[in-house]
Amino acid sequence: MRVILFSSRQYDIETFTEANSAHRYELHFQESHLDSETAVLAQGYEVVCPFVNDRVDAAVLERLYAGGTRMLALRSAGFNHVDLATAERLGIAVARVPAYSPHAVAEHAVGLILSLNRRIPRAVARTREGDFSLHGLLGFELHGKTVGVIGTGTIGRVFGRIMAGFGVRVLAHDPGAPASDLLALGARYVALDTLLAESDIVSLHCPLVPATYHLIDAAALANMKRGAMLINTGRGGLVESNALIGALKDGQLGHLGLDVYEEGGLFFEDHSNLPLQDDVLARLLMFPNVIVTAHQAFFTREAMNEIAQTTLGNVAAWHSGAPRNAVCATGIAG
Repeated sequence: MRVILFSSRQYDIETFTEANSAHRYELHFQESHLDSETAVLAQGYEVVCPFVNDRVDAAVLERLYAGGTRMLALRSAGFNHVDLATAERLGIAVARVPAYSPHAVAEHAVGLILSLNRRIPRAVARTREGDFSLHGLLGFELHGKTVGVIGTGTIGRVFGRIMAGFGVRVLAHDPGAPASDLLALGARYVALDTLLAESDIVSLHCPLVPATYHLIDAAALANMKRGAMLINTGRGGLVESNALIGALKDGQLGHLGLDVYEEGGLFFEDHSNLPLQDDVLARLLMFPNVIVTAHQAFFTREAMNEIAQTTLGNVAAWHSGAPRNAVCATGIAG
């Protein structure tokens, strides 16, 4: 079977080539993004493997189908970049990687918290210039603080368990059933407004669906404890980016750590030789109490290996007539 991977980089080549030893598919690695112009490159490939920055709208799907594509093997958990209704109409199967080393994302969120709290990037930059003074580096102890976890799926539960180890009080919010492991650690499930009002740190770990789009907007930021920290390693659209500027300027938001951003097209590419076109992001990067990382929370050896193995395993399951990790127009199918 022929499989083409769009938006592939050297690390994709290495991990997928190793994982393919158990399948022996014909893999083709394409550095270009998938869009209406590059879809022609998938001619003759039964399986197309897009990444999160690829464009898989109705026009692209029509071109893929005409070229013989019958499956989209997403190498991501998110699937909001795919027109699932069109895929279903055309009979193109779609599968995702629902979970990959949740510890990777949870640990990155903790890393952002510690880096912001203890001003680690600023301290490193200063000591490299011979400045070993302490002014501007005052942090706070996590022990005894309140941490709010919004979304207690696999990643949110791992994050909550890690934070409980710091001796914090954990508040949680999730529309589903409370997680027993977090309850056992003393976590308390509360309404969203209560979590925002009482938490010193708020960390987002929920999916991006219509109900969670701009979950953190100007009103939510105003409801947070003054000077609190906000961490988003989930989905960019969970936070209304424009609202962050005012909250940071007046001190309502004390710290901000982002590994995702709602405007696409920036991550996974080198833009260092070009002016930054996004005015909101440019302003955010000027605040000393803001850290933005390169959508790298998932990027560990363990997670990359798991993504490759699960993606190719999804292809094998579909080919055998027993699809797994499928998504359809109404959402997660199984």
